[in-house]
Amino acid sequence: MYVVRVRHEMVDFGVYHTAAIRAVQAEPLYRADDGHYQFKYLPAFALAMAPFAWLGPETAKVAWYALSVGLLWLFVRWSIAALPDRRRSVQALAWLTVVLMAKFYAHELNLGQSNILLGFVLVAALVAAQRGRHGLAGALVGLGIFVKPYAAILLPWLPLVSGTAGPVAAAAVFGAGLALPALAHGWQGNLDLLAAWYRTVTETTAPNLMVAENISIAATWAKWIGAGPEAARLAVATLVAALAGAGWVMWRRKHVPSPAYLEFGLLMLLVPLISPQGWDYVLLLATPAVVCLVDRFGTMTVPWRIVTGAALGTMGFTIFDLLGRALYSRLMAVNVISICALVLIVCLIQLRARAAA
Repeated sequence: MYVVRVRHEMVDFGVYHTAAIRAVQAEPLYRADDGHYQFKYLPAFALAMAPFAWLGPETAKVAWYALSVGLLWLFVRWSIAALPDRRRSVQALAWLTVVLMAKFYAHELNLGQSNILLGFVLVAALVAAQRGRHGLAGALVGLGIFVKPYAAILLPWLPLVSGTAGPVAAAAVFGAGLALPALAHGWQGNLDLLAAWYRTVTETTAPNLMVAENISIAATWAKWIGAGPEAARLAVATLVAALAGAGWVMWRRKHVPSPAYLEFGLLMLLVPLISPQGWDYVLLLATPAVVCLVDRFGTMTVPWRIVTGAALGTMGFTIFDLLGRALYSRLMAVNVISICALVLIVCLIQLRARAAA
């Protein structure tokens, strides 16, 4: 796959590689003249990518691709291993999950993105919490925020699974990560970088709402009724409802013996819906949610099986090569994948309501 296609792509990794070179040389990271491929991550991530700055572009691509494939294998493996009280075999869960999520994995690898790295770090935090290593769990969540700020969605959940040790460790890692670039840029230079990061992220959000692959709730309402204040209000209301559902699931945690996994999967599934720049391939973070739903599929009533199966199938197989240009374009124009993701959130809530997970 790499030789035939991927090595000619990986445009997003090119952004990381350029940022790493700039970080090593203490140059500005955020430049409007980079166009669509502006660096939009926190400064510490550019420093973390510094080892790739010493490699030529092609060698760096191979190294990042190999690392991503290895981390993807661990992400899926650990997502299955962490699921409590499994009903299906590890092999069955692995194959079914990979088939349903292959579209997102392939797109991620083709772009050279960093969501696999994020998923690996966060599922490692879940495993650490399950094993009672609460400080490590919090530190990994704090580290994940620097891979992508999406990881902050786990902060309200962290005290439930790790007590005070988790949030304290997360805050320590986050504070250290914010200050780290000052070693290369100086304190004022670091503050300037953080301001430039915020400006870049906020200024590039609105133009991306109408892109076909944007599956965020904000993009969904903008596509349905047009971008504007009404779409923004409806998006906020939808997100509040989704977060309230997640809150209800955590409130009901005392009714199941091992509540953390479903909560974690639900929050990961929410990530691409909450982020205004939630591209479809970010749904690979929903791997734990998919593992949970596939495993508990046999415990559902027939109507819920139909709903869950339809949502999983539509989300995983809305693929250009299968559907053709016309049908694929129509489905993406109404953000059918977003609808499926919201349906799966309801399915996870239903599992908690029945104390099945």
